Amino acid sequence: MSRIKVHLPDSFKFSTSIKIRVSDLNYGNHVGNDTILSLSHEARLQYLTYLGFDNEVHIENNIGIVVADAAVVYKSEAFYGDELAIKIGIDDINKYGFDMFYEITNAQSGNEVARVKTGIICLDYDTRKIALMPDVLKNAVT
Repeated sequence: MSRIKVHLPDSFKFSTSIKIRVSDLNYGNHVGNDTILSLSHEARLQYLTYLGFDNEVHIENNIGIVVADAAVVYKSEAFYGDELAIKIGIDDINKYGFDMFYEITNAQSGNEVARVKTGIICLDYDTRKIALMPDVLKNAVT
């Protein structure tokens, strides 16, 4: 059976850490697969705030961003109380968006927990159609 591979970029633009809460756990008593995407979302919002944007919906005027696709590769378990370090890198910038990569590691052990890739596209929230990436966003992520 073939597996998804997420190849991380050579450099990262941002890092943050997030402590695992009890609500992040599943019945296996470890971080649930759905939680990894939620943690990635939180890290993405922190990165956008770091870049000076208020949120994902209003990057410039009525243009915001949405996740067009996502890929997750799980590497090891994470548990309640673990602090996860999340690094974000950008690649494949085009006129409509870019790919965002997340390397998630356990801050205490150094073990890689997951790799995530989200395809980010710009959306005109008035017309609900794909939009050209605003220069202010392009300049911020390059």
